[in-house]
Amino acid sequence: MRHVIALDVGGTGMKAALVGADGTLLHQDRRPTGRERGPDAVVAAILGFAADLRAYGVEHLGEPAAAAGVAVPGIVDEAAGVAAYAANLGWRDVPLRALLAERLGTPVALGHDVRTGGLAEGRVGAGRGADRFLFVALGTGIAGAIGVDGRVEAGAHGFAGEIGHVVVRPGGTPCPCGQHGCLERFASAAAVSEAWAAACGDPEADAADCAKAVASGDPNAVRVWQRAVDALADGLVTALTLLDPRTLVIGGGLAEAGDTLFTPLRDAVRTRVTFQKLPEIVPAALGDTAGCRGAGLLAWDLLNTTDGMEVST
Repeated sequence: MRHVIALDVGGTGMKAALVGADGTLLHQDRRPTGRERGPDAVVAAILGFAADLRAYGVEHLGEPAAAAGVAVPGIVDEAAGVAAYAANLGWRDVPLRALLAERLGTPVALGHDVRTGGLAEGRVGAGRGADRFLFVALGTGIAGAIGVDGRVEAGAHGFAGEIGHVVVRPGGTPCPCGQHGCLERFASAAAVSEAWAAACGDPEADAADCAKAVASGDPNAVRVWQRAVDALADGLVTALTLLDPRTLVIGGGLAEAGDTLFTPLRDAVRTRVTFQKLPEIVPAALGDTAGCRGAGLLAWDLLNTTDGMEVST
């Protein structure tokens, strides 16, 4: 059965699948990255995992994977196939595409984790059918993916979609990026967790606890939550003004709050738009499989392009 390898590398763990031509996940597996052993160990873990997935395909599906797609965090040079930098994995300028292609003997596509997850949401998830979409992931930080006609725009230098570093509160909280008042310092899951822990006096409290307190009517939680929603709405309206998406897909840990987030967020965005067209604002549909599914799409896109080149020549 013809299939591809899809590998989603996170800060602490890796999710993988063998994906059929129709998008079916034929086999799934997970492993730790081993980042505590250093960046070289992480690269070795990725290569070993990919090799084991190839072997599984040979044994159980009758042939090796025809291609592989890999999504990684940090700064990614997709054109060169280089994982340029990832703070949480400790690596710099890793020629991951070339290393994997040598190990697997197949073509390999390398992508940025959020853009790859956004690709999946846009094509087969919550944004399916939209010719223009914006995917925003509200996690430890905030990042986005700009979807145009079934593909995701990486930008001239690989930084497109970094909505978390749009300044929404000039002169506000310092951000590790060097600016002050970045969106992710107010509206990420990490920022909400920090604010709620301070407000309730429990250092272990997180954004999910805050959402529960909001649902129960706690006024302190409502204040913390609304502060985040207002900042998020300001950042999103800036993005809507620039990009004019038809659908806005919100994912990541904070989106798991459901209506506790989406009801006030839709209201806040609606009150801020003037001439802009209000997009449909929807929760992401694929959960933690988005990265894997997107990596599979990258692999199939690469394979289909390669096949097309072979046919044309």
